Amino acid sequence: MAREVLDLAAAAAKPGVTTDYIDEVVHKACVERDSYPSPLNYYHFPKSVCTSVNEVICHGIPDQRVLVDGDIINIDVTLYHEGFHGDLNETYYVGDKAKADPESVRVVETTRECLDQSIALVKPGMLFREPGKVIEKHAKSKNCSVVKTYCGHGVNQLFHCAPTIPHYAKNKAVGTAKPGMCFTIEPMINLGTHTDRTWPDDWTSVTADGSRTAQFEHTMLVTETGVEVLTARRDDSPGGAIPIPEQAAQESTVDGMKNLEVK
Repeated sequence: MAREVLDLAAAAAKPGVTTDYIDEVVHKACVERDSYPSPLNYYHFPKSVCTSVNEVICHGIPDQRVLVDGDIINIDVTLYHEGFHGDLNETYYVGDKAKADPESVRVVETTRECLDQSIALVKPGMLFREPGKVIEKHAKSKNCSVVKTYCGHGVNQLFHCAPTIPHYAKNKAVGTAKPGMCFTIEPMINLGTHTDRTWPDDWTSVTADGSRTAQFEHTMLVTETGVEVLTARRDDSPGGAIPIPEQAAQESTVDGMKNLEVK
């Protein structure tokens, strides 16, 4: 159900739209599903969704900021339905300029890959400190950094609870995954420094150097044999992976040379 709401919000994220409008879409979609938007009034958070644009790492508060062609935006949806929370987020490209910007694509796709690789680890017996090692190794291989301030978390009848799952290497997280556990993994990856700053609103977290940042999150359930991603993308979900523009051009050139050789 949270996936449905995120997909609706993502479809609305276009140049010329305000983040307040995305908040309106999310709030309405939650109410239509007999659900409550978990962020609303959570420790005084004033809106129904987090919208984090460009250098905003997480917890961006929707306002009259107009999205422009070239932005990247993370939309973080959590809803409460029949006693349980569902939590997920994705980072999306706003317009064609964002998809054509190699640096924006690098940080977004690296973050997507970090989440996918960490989910592949999840099964009974996984140590909660293990995902961070995989995430940081992949991020560094792409010349990116990992935010250390925020972690994955348990989610069930409570919005945030144990276990805590850091996204960086050499962390001190305690515990192992067991069947029936439900938690998130949600790496935040930056193009520049890993350090962050919090705005005076006590919520909005931004990169200390103004560099772009991305985040992806899923809620998952540990099964007897592995993991079930409860918030998995659907075939028709907006967004999705794209190649880095420079890389695509290089691959196209190589393929062209091969075709000439064949001829």
